[in-house]
Amino acid sequence: MGVVVSLEEKASGGPSLDALLSLTRPGMEGVNRMILSRVGSDVEMIPEIARHLIDSGGKRLRPMLTLATATLCDYEGEGHVKLAAAVEFMHTATLLHDDVVDDSEMRRGKLAARMLWGNEASVLVGDFLLGQAFKMMVEVGSLHALDVLSTAATVIAEGEVMQLAFAKNTATTEDEYLQVVRGKTAALFAAACEVGPIIANKGKAEQSACRSYGTNLGIAFQLIDDALDYGGVATKLGKNTGDDFREGKITLPVVLSYRRGNDSERAFWKRALEDGQHGDVELAEAMTIMKKHRAIEDTIERARHYGAMARDALAIFADTPMKRSMLEAVDFCISRAH
Repeated sequence: MGVVVSLEEKASGGPSLDALLSLTRPGMEGVNRMILSRVGSDVEMIPEIARHLIDSGGKRLRPMLTLATATLCDYEGEGHVKLAAAVEFMHTATLLHDDVVDDSEMRRGKLAARMLWGNEASVLVGDFLLGQAFKMMVEVGSLHALDVLSTAATVIAEGEVMQLAFAKNTATTEDEYLQVVRGKTAALFAAACEVGPIIANKGKAEQSACRSYGTNLGIAFQLIDDALDYGGVATKLGKNTGDDFREGKITLPVVLSYRRGNDSERAFWKRALEDGQHGDVELAEAMTIMKKHRAIEDTIERARHYGAMARDALAIFADTPMKRSMLEAVDFCISRAH
Protein backbone atom coordinates (compact mmCIF):
# COMPACT_ATOMS: atom_id res chain seq x y z
CA MET A 1 0.00 0.00 0.00
CA GLY A 2 0.90 3.63 -0.04
CA VAL A 3 1.56 4.14 -3.74
CA VAL A 4 2.71 7.70 -4.38
CA VAL A 5 1.63 9.47 -7.55
CA SER A 6 2.21 12.98 -8.73
CA LEU A 7 -0.46 15.10 -7.16
CA GLU A 8 -0.07 17.69 -9.89
CA GLU A 9 -0.98 15.37 -12.75
CA LYS A 10 -4.43 16.11 -14.07
CA ALA A 11 -6.47 15.88 -17.18
CA SER A 12 -6.97 19.17 -18.98
CA GLY A 13 -9.81 21.01 -17.29
CA GLY A 14 -10.24 18.29 -14.67
CA PRO A 15 -10.02 18.55 -10.88
CA SER A 16 -6.64 19.39 -9.39
CA LEU A 17 -4.92 20.18 -6.12
CA ASP A 18 -3.88 23.63 -7.32
CA ALA A 19 -6.28 25.47 -4.99
CA LEU A 20 -5.32 23.39 -1.95
CA LEU A 21 -1.61 23.78 -2.74
CA SER A 22 -2.03 27.54 -3.08
CA LEU A 23 -4.11 28.04 0.07
CA THR A 24 -1.78 25.94 2.25
CA ARG A 25 1.50 27.15 0.72
CA PRO A 26 2.45 29.59 3.53
CA GLY A 27 1.81 26.94 6.17
CA MET A 28 3.60 24.24 4.15
CA GLU A 29 6.67 26.46 3.89
CA GLY A 30 6.70 26.47 7.68
CA VAL A 31 6.17 22.70 7.74
CA ASN A 32 9.10 22.16 5.38
CA ARG A 33 11.36 24.33 7.53
CA MET A 34 10.22 22.41 10.60
CA ILE A 35 10.94 19.08 8.93
CA LEU A 36 14.46 20.12 7.94
CA SER A 37 15.18 21.40 11.44
CA ARG A 38 14.02 18.18 13.08
CA VAL A 39 15.95 15.61 11.02
CA GLY A 40 19.27 16.87 12.31
CA SER A 41 21.29 14.45 14.42
CA ASP A 42 24.90 13.85 15.41
CA VAL A 43 24.39 10.32 14.11
CA GLU A 44 25.25 10.91 10.46
CA MET A 45 23.11 8.16 8.98
CA ILE A 46 19.87 9.56 10.45
CA PRO A 47 19.69 12.79 8.43
CA GLU A 48 21.01 10.98 5.33
CA ILE A 49 18.22 8.43 5.32
CA ALA A 50 15.52 10.84 6.41
CA ARG A 51 16.40 13.38 3.73
CA HIS A 52 16.64 10.67 1.07
CA LEU A 53 12.95 9.92 1.52
CA ILE A 54 11.79 13.43 2.40
CA ASP A 55 13.49 14.92 -0.68
CA SER A 56 12.38 12.17 -3.06
CA GLY A 57 8.98 13.58 -3.93
CA GLY A 58 5.40 13.29 -2.81
CA LYS A 59 3.27 16.38 -2.26
CA ARG A 60 2.60 15.89 1.46
CA LEU A 61 -1.15 15.66 1.16
CA ARG A 62 -1.65 14.56 4.77
CA PRO A 63 0.06 17.57 6.40
CA MET A 64 -1.69 19.83 3.88
CA LEU A 65 -4.99 18.48 5.17
CA THR A 66 -3.98 19.29 8.76
CA LEU A 67 -3.35 22.88 7.71
CA ALA A 68 -6.54 22.93 5.64
CA THR A 69 -8.88 21.72 8.40
CA ALA A 70 -7.31 24.12 10.91
CA THR A 71 -7.96 26.99 8.50
CA LEU A 72 -11.43 25.67 7.74
CA CYS A 73 -12.14 25.95 11.47
CA ASP A 74 -10.73 29.50 11.78
CA TYR A 75 -7.65 28.48 13.78
CA GLU A 76 -5.24 31.27 14.62
CA GLY A 77 -1.80 30.26 15.79
CA GLU A 78 1.22 28.16 14.79
CA GLY A 79 0.37 24.83 16.41
CA HIS A 80 -1.06 23.45 13.17
CA VAL A 81 2.38 23.72 11.54
CA LYS A 82 4.01 21.48 14.18
CA LEU A 83 1.13 19.00 14.02
CA ALA A 84 1.34 18.92 10.22
CA ALA A 85 5.09 18.25 10.43
CA ALA A 86 4.40 15.51 13.00
CA VAL A 87 1.87 13.95 10.62
CA GLU A 88 4.44 13.95 7.81
CA PHE A 89 7.06 12.36 10.07
CA MET A 90 4.56 9.65 11.03
CA HIS A 91 3.85 9.02 7.37
CA THR A 92 7.54 8.93 6.44
CA ALA A 93 8.24 6.48 9.27
CA THR A 94 5.53 4.14 8.04
CA LEU A 95 7.01 4.26 4.51
CA LEU A 96 10.43 3.27 5.85
CA HIS A 97 8.89 0.42 7.83
CA ASP A 98 6.60 -0.63 4.96
CA ASP A 99 9.49 -0.99 2.52
CA VAL A 100 11.27 -3.33 4.92
CA VAL A 101 8.17 -5.45 5.54
CA ASP A 102 7.35 -5.59 1.81
CA ASP A 103 10.96 -6.08 0.61
CA SER A 104 10.34 -3.11 -1.70
CA GLU A 105 13.17 -2.01 -3.98
CA MET A 106 11.69 1.29 -5.15
CA ARG A 107 10.01 4.22 -3.39
CA ARG A 108 8.73 7.23 -5.36
CA GLY A 109 10.74 6.22 -8.41
CA LYS A 110 14.04 5.98 -6.49
CA LEU A 111 15.82 3.18 -4.69
CA ALA A 112 14.18 2.53 -1.33
CA ALA A 113 16.26 3.50 1.69
CA ARG A 114 16.60 -0.15 2.67
CA MET A 115 18.40 -0.85 -0.63
CA LEU A 116 21.00 1.83 0.17
CA TRP A 117 21.43 1.58 3.95
CA GLY A 118 19.87 -1.78 4.86
CA ASN A 119 16.76 -2.91 6.71
CA GLU A 120 18.04 -2.30 10.20
CA ALA A 121 18.94 1.34 9.59
CA SER A 122 15.64 2.00 7.81
CA VAL A 123 13.60 0.66 10.72
CA LEU A 124 15.61 2.57 13.32
CA VAL A 125 15.46 5.88 11.43
CA GLY A 126 11.71 5.35 11.13
CA ASP A 127 11.64 5.01 14.92
CA PHE A 128 13.66 8.24 15.24
CA LEU A 129 11.13 10.11 13.09
CA LEU A 130 8.25 8.78 15.19
CA GLY A 131 10.04 10.04 18.30
CA GLN A 132 10.45 13.49 16.74
CA ALA A 133 6.78 13.47 15.73
CA PHE A 134 5.68 12.86 19.31
CA LYS A 135 8.01 15.58 20.60
CA MET A 136 6.31 18.10 18.29
CA MET A 137 2.85 16.94 19.37
CA VAL A 138 3.78 17.50 23.01
CA GLU A 139 5.15 20.97 22.21
CA VAL A 140 1.77 22.02 20.79
CA GLY A 141 0.28 21.43 24.23
CA SER A 142 -3.01 19.82 23.22
CA LEU A 143 -3.60 16.56 25.05
CA HIS A 144 -6.60 15.85 22.82
CA ALA A 145 -4.54 16.23 19.62
CA LEU A 146 -1.79 14.10 21.15
CA ASP A 147 -4.37 11.44 21.99
CA VAL A 148 -5.78 11.42 18.44
CA LEU A 149 -2.38 11.14 16.75
CA SER A 150 -0.94 8.61 19.21
CA THR A 151 -4.06 6.47 18.80
CA ALA A 152 -3.59 6.68 15.04
CA ALA A 153 -0.02 5.41 15.42
CA THR A 154 -1.35 2.38 17.30
CA VAL A 155 -4.06 1.74 14.70
CA ILE A 156 -1.54 2.00 11.86
CA ALA A 157 0.68 -0.60 13.52
CA GLU A 158 -2.36 -2.86 14.00
CA GLY A 159 -3.16 -2.42 10.31
CA GLU A 160 0.39 -3.42 9.40
CA VAL A 161 0.15 -6.60 11.46
CA MET A 162 -3.30 -7.34 10.06
CA GLN A 163 -1.95 -7.03 6.53
CA LEU A 164 0.78 -9.52 7.40
CA ALA A 165 -1.90 -11.93 8.63
CA PHE A 166 -3.77 -11.62 5.33
CA ALA A 167 -0.64 -11.62 3.13
CA LYS A 168 -0.93 -13.95 0.14
CA ASN A 169 -4.24 -15.26 1.55
CA THR A 170 -6.64 -15.45 -1.39
CA ALA A 171 -9.52 -16.19 0.99
CA THR A 172 -9.37 -12.59 2.30
CA THR A 173 -12.82 -11.00 2.13
CA GLU A 174 -13.64 -7.47 1.03
CA ASP A 175 -14.59 -6.53 4.59
CA GLU A 176 -11.27 -7.86 5.91
CA TYR A 177 -9.33 -5.98 3.26
CA LEU A 178 -11.16 -2.73 3.99
CA GLN A 179 -10.34 -3.23 7.67
CA VAL A 180 -6.65 -3.25 6.71
CA VAL A 181 -7.11 -0.09 4.62
CA ARG A 182 -8.84 1.68 7.50
CA GLY A 183 -5.85 0.89 9.68
CA LYS A 184 -2.88 1.30 7.36
CA THR A 185 -4.02 4.24 5.26
CA ALA A 186 -7.23 5.89 6.44
CA ALA A 187 -6.25 6.20 10.12
CA LEU A 188 -3.54 8.79 9.44
CA PHE A 189 -5.73 10.71 6.98
CA ALA A 190 -8.46 10.80 9.64
CA ALA A 191 -6.16 11.94 12.45
CA ALA A 192 -4.46 14.52 10.23
CA CYS A 193 -7.85 16.08 9.55
CA GLU A 194 -9.27 15.78 13.08
CA VAL A 195 -6.50 17.66 14.88
CA GLY A 196 -7.31 20.85 12.93
CA PRO A 197 -10.69 21.48 14.59
CA ILE A 198 -9.31 20.22 17.92
CA ILE A 199 -6.66 22.91 18.23
CA ALA A 200 -9.19 25.45 16.88
CA ASN A 201 -11.37 24.56 19.91
CA LYS A 202 -14.31 23.51 17.76
CA GLY A 203 -16.97 21.12 19.04
CA LYS A 204 -17.62 17.45 18.41
CA ALA A 205 -19.64 18.16 15.26
CA GLU A 206 -16.70 19.80 13.49
CA GLN A 207 -14.22 17.25 14.83
CA SER A 208 -16.37 14.33 13.67
CA ALA A 209 -16.97 15.94 10.28
CA CYS A 210 -13.27 16.45 9.63
CA ARG A 211 -12.44 12.95 10.84
CA SER A 212 -15.10 11.47 8.54
CA TYR A 213 -13.73 13.49 5.63
CA GLY A 214 -10.22 12.17 6.28
CA THR A 215 -11.29 8.57 6.81
CA ASN A 216 -13.32 8.35 3.61
CA LEU A 217 -10.79 10.27 1.55
CA GLY A 218 -8.07 7.92 2.80
CA ILE A 219 -10.05 4.83 1.81
CA ALA A 220 -10.87 6.29 -1.61
CA PHE A 221 -7.21 7.24 -2.10
CA GLN A 222 -6.02 3.69 -1.36
CA LEU A 223 -8.64 2.03 -3.56
CA ILE A 224 -7.60 4.20 -6.49
CA ASP A 225 -3.98 3.18 -5.81
CA ASP A 226 -5.11 -0.45 -5.91
CA ALA A 227 -6.70 0.11 -9.31
CA LEU A 228 -3.71 2.06 -10.64
CA ASP A 229 -1.33 -0.78 -9.85
CA TYR A 230 -3.02 -2.85 -12.53
CA GLY A 231 -3.82 -0.07 -14.96
CA GLY A 232 -1.64 2.95 -14.16
CA VAL A 233 1.44 4.44 -15.80
CA ALA A 234 4.74 3.62 -14.10
CA THR A 235 6.03 7.19 -14.33
CA LYS A 236 2.97 8.44 -12.46
CA LEU A 237 3.00 5.64 -9.90
CA GLY A 238 6.58 6.15 -8.78
CA LYS A 239 6.92 2.36 -9.03
CA ASN A 240 6.38 -0.32 -11.63
CA THR A 241 2.88 -1.23 -12.71
CA GLY A 242 2.04 -4.61 -11.22
CA ASP A 243 4.35 -4.35 -8.21
CA ASP A 244 1.49 -5.25 -5.84
CA PHE A 245 0.97 -8.43 -7.87
CA ARG A 246 4.68 -9.31 -7.93
CA GLU A 247 4.87 -8.81 -4.17
CA GLY A 248 1.90 -11.14 -3.69
CA LYS A 249 -0.27 -8.42 -2.16
CA ILE A 250 -3.97 -8.98 -1.72
CA THR A 251 -5.71 -5.79 -2.87
CA LEU A 252 -9.36 -5.14 -3.72
CA PRO A 253 -9.11 -5.96 -7.46
CA VAL A 254 -7.67 -9.34 -6.48
CA VAL A 255 -10.33 -9.93 -3.82
CA LEU A 256 -13.13 -9.17 -6.29
CA SER A 257 -11.57 -11.26 -9.08
CA TYR A 258 -11.05 -14.24 -6.80
CA ARG A 259 -14.58 -14.10 -5.39
CA ARG A 260 -16.15 -13.80 -8.84
CA GLY A 261 -13.89 -16.32 -10.57
CA ASN A 262 -14.45 -19.91 -11.60
CA ASP A 263 -12.41 -22.83 -10.24
CA SER A 264 -9.58 -22.48 -12.77
CA GLU A 265 -9.30 -18.74 -12.15
CA ARG A 266 -9.18 -19.25 -8.39
CA ALA A 267 -6.48 -21.87 -8.91
CA PHE A 268 -4.54 -19.27 -10.91
CA TRP A 269 -4.71 -16.75 -8.06
CA LYS A 270 -3.49 -19.37 -5.59
CA ARG A 271 -0.53 -20.22 -7.85
CA ALA A 272 0.30 -16.58 -8.46
CA LEU A 273 -0.09 -15.14 -4.97
CA GLU A 274 0.25 -18.05 -2.56
CA ASP A 275 2.87 -20.06 -4.48
CA GLY A 276 4.76 -17.09 -5.90
CA GLN A 277 4.25 -17.67 -9.64
CA HIS A 278 3.89 -13.98 -10.55
CA GLY A 279 6.00 -13.12 -13.59
CA ASP A 280 5.02 -10.97 -16.56
CA VAL A 281 2.99 -13.77 -18.17
CA GLU A 282 0.99 -14.26 -14.98
CA LEU A 283 0.51 -10.48 -14.61
CA ALA A 284 -1.01 -10.35 -18.09
CA GLU A 285 -3.35 -13.21 -17.19
CA ALA A 286 -4.28 -11.50 -13.93
CA MET A 287 -5.25 -8.34 -15.79
CA THR A 288 -7.31 -10.36 -18.28
CA ILE A 289 -9.23 -12.00 -15.42
CA MET A 290 -9.76 -8.63 -13.74
CA LYS A 291 -11.12 -7.18 -16.95
CA LYS A 292 -13.51 -10.11 -17.34
CA HIS A 293 -14.94 -9.55 -13.86
CA ARG A 294 -14.88 -5.73 -13.94
CA ALA A 295 -12.66 -5.78 -10.86
CA ILE A 296 -10.83 -2.54 -11.70
CA GLU A 297 -14.01 -0.66 -12.61
CA ASP A 298 -15.75 -1.81 -9.45
CA THR A 299 -12.75 -0.88 -7.30
CA ILE A 300 -12.95 2.63 -8.77
CA GLU A 301 -16.70 2.66 -8.15
CA ARG A 302 -16.09 1.75 -4.51
CA ALA A 303 -13.62 4.64 -4.33
CA ARG A 304 -16.26 7.01 -5.73
CA HIS A 305 -18.63 5.86 -2.99
CA TYR A 306 -16.14 6.73 -0.25
CA GLY A 307 -15.29 9.96 -2.04
CA ALA A 308 -18.95 10.96 -1.95
CA MET A 309 -19.04 10.34 1.81
CA ALA A 310 -15.93 12.50 2.24
CA ARG A 311 -17.61 15.33 0.35
CA ASP A 312 -20.83 14.98 2.37
CA ALA A 313 -18.86 15.18 5.63
CA LEU A 314 -17.96 18.82 4.89
CA ALA A 315 -21.59 19.87 4.45
CA ILE A 316 -21.73 21.47 7.91
CA PHE A 317 -19.05 24.03 6.99
CA ALA A 318 -19.70 27.35 5.30
CA ASP A 319 -18.79 27.73 1.64
CA THR A 320 -15.24 29.10 1.64
CA PRO A 321 -12.26 28.81 -0.72
CA MET A 322 -10.67 26.26 1.66
CA LYS A 323 -13.79 24.10 1.73
CA ARG A 324 -14.00 24.20 -2.06
CA SER A 325 -10.33 23.21 -2.34
CA MET A 326 -10.92 20.25 -0.02
CA LEU A 327 -13.91 19.12 -2.06
CA GLU A 328 -11.85 19.37 -5.24
CA ALA A 329 -9.10 17.33 -3.56
CA VAL A 330 -11.58 14.45 -3.27
CA ASP A 331 -12.49 14.73 -6.95
CA PHE A 332 -8.82 14.87 -7.89
CA CYS A 333 -7.93 11.74 -5.93
CA ILE A 334 -10.69 9.84 -7.75
CA SER A 335 -9.73 11.30 -11.13
CA ARG A 336 -6.22 9.82 -10.91
CA ALA A 337 -7.71 6.57 -12.21
CA HIS A 338 -8.47 8.16 -15.59
